[in-house]
Amino acid sequence: MLRYQPQKRFGAEPVDGGVHFRLWAPNQDEVSLVLGNSDVLPMSKSDDGWHDIVTARARAGSLYKFRLRDGLEVPDPASRFQPADVHGPSEVVDPHHYRWRQAAWMGRRWEECVIYELHVGAFTRQGSFRGAMDRLDYLADLGITAIEIMPIADFPGNRNWGYDGVLPFAPDSSYGRPDDLKALIDAAHARNIMVFLDVVYNHFGPDGNYLPAYSPIFTEHHKTPWGSAVNFDATGSDLVREFVIQNAIYWIAEFRFDGLRLDAVHAIKDDSDNHILDELASRVRGAAPRRHVHLLLENEENEAAPLERLDGKPIYYTAQWNDDVHHALHAAASGDTSGYYIDYAGRTDRLARALAEGFAFQGEFMAYRGSPRGESSRHLPPTAFVAFIQNHDQVGNRAFGDRITSFAPRTAVRAIISVYLLLPQIPMLFMGEEFAASRPFPFFAHFEPELADAVREGRRAEFAKFPEFRNPRQREQIPDPTSEATYQSATLDWTEAAEGMHAEWAALYRELLTIRHREIVPRLHNISGNCASYQLLGDGAFSVRWTMGDRARLRLVANLASRELANIDPGGCDPGSRLLWSTNTAGINAIDPWSVVWTIEGRGQRALLNERAERCPDASRRSRRNTGSPRTVRTPSARQCRPIPL
Repeated sequence: MLRYQPQKRFGAEPVDGGVHFRLWAPNQDEVSLVLGNSDVLPMSKSDDGWHDIVTARARAGSLYKFRLRDGLEVPDPASRFQPADVHGPSEVVDPHHYRWRQAAWMGRRWEECVIYELHVGAFTRQGSFRGAMDRLDYLADLGITAIEIMPIADFPGNRNWGYDGVLPFAPDSSYGRPDDLKALIDAAHARNIMVFLDVVYNHFGPDGNYLPAYSPIFTEHHKTPWGSAVNFDATGSDLVREFVIQNAIYWIAEFRFDGLRLDAVHAIKDDSDNHILDELASRVRGAAPRRHVHLLLENEENEAAPLERLDGKPIYYTAQWNDDVHHALHAAASGDTSGYYIDYAGRTDRLARALAEGFAFQGEFMAYRGSPRGESSRHLPPTAFVAFIQNHDQVGNRAFGDRITSFAPRTAVRAIISVYLLLPQIPMLFMGEEFAASRPFPFFAHFEPELADAVREGRRAEFAKFPEFRNPRQREQIPDPTSEATYQSATLDWTEAAEGMHAEWAALYRELLTIRHREIVPRLHNISGNCASYQLLGDGAFSVRWTMGDRARLRLVANLASRELANIDPGGCDPGSRLLWSTNTAGINAIDPWSVVWTIEGRGQRALLNERAERCPDASRRSRRNTGSPRTVRTPSARQCRPIPL
């Protein structure tokens, strides 16, 4: 088998004398370039399946397609822009047209991350890259240091979650042009905000993927929920792998994204010696060796191997979305026992373990799956995990796309917010979460009528197994995912953010993130694995201790249940311990329902006492101080250490 020649790049490339067009089409003997509506130019074919031509008849802005031997005209699979959607012509784009203002940006350290996941179309009423720029100052003020953009690869129609993309190099035209995306990233960097992109390499969407007509893009050797798997290990896979790797590098190098989140990697099948995920990570990191580049995973299998460290640095992947933390906190706050929540409801041990060690399931049998799940993760640092209480899946995969603030008790939601935003794991918010947005985030897509009917019925059929939707009339109440109204219902109403209880929620997030940046983030540098332990204190109650990177000891005590617990020391007012955050008013030896207490110990005693005196002003008594002698402090009464109000 001929190996790929590195100098051959996917996509049309402006060069001296015109434009160099290339198409890898090993299944085609003849391919022609169609420029505009008339010019048809034959392309040369090489033995490795490439067809190419350099022509002076094209320039940046030219529209083109490729004509196959049977007359089918197809867009460039590496098109940089599709002004007329996935079935239309591709447009030649000059990658150097945009003038970067933040050209010296090198990124930020991973431990500084507070991620904000957003969907460009639903984030603002404009639904565009330029529209998102208008909210960057707000995000910076909130304490966000990274935005994670849901997939933007060109998809059919003008609305989609993004996971039906078929042209992975082309930002969808409904959001703007490539330069608009670059302007968004540039503006984010100007505000010290990183930008990550969600990319999909496990499947292609159902409409507009022409690759099977001329290349071995799929293999029957593996199956996925979408059908035949993307071909990463069978005949012809060398160029399929290169196509995906070049795409990942393209986003990092040309658009200056600070990282990628790889969707559902458990559905990426590869039996080769060098797994595509390993090769991709190595190549991407090698393409930007002087920048901070962060690679994230979604992986249902809870595999620790992709997250391994060498000398404290990720070998391949920086972190994984931690579904276990979400499921356990969601079940605790809402009482939900449907679906996979059944394995977390009432399991305080699994919640505490996920907070302390990363995965709740580390090889144990999971009843919902009917099989064991996960690998040991305790040896990994907490920063190898991304914690959240909402994301696009966990909100949008509910029948009505309703957010946890719409159905769980307010005190319970506040408690789990107080847990996850101060965790040594990396926190991620979902757009609008911080002000308890009233708008839902239902699943939506835009397809032609026949496919739209199948998607609509398939969506409703998914919920037929749930008791509340067994009646067909009940299922008819589920929003039509192909309706424009469903999409519009997901668009955030930003007027809410400054009003009433929404503003109170936003203030809570802002205060917690201020504490995080001041107290937690500086201590995450050099934090190691095997740094945490947990203790169960009762049903829904637990404590977790972490040894931080600076050797300070962080402690969480939480009562995520609806009754007070006695004979429990929540900490915070004992000598050597400093209170970071508390919602507890029950005193030293008890903890209120739905209360959370964060404390830290191990800093210099003078600083500890100064800060403790601010929280407990009547509790300290200074002795005459000799050079180098510490202050002495009496133990405060049960009510003297005031809780931080919500």
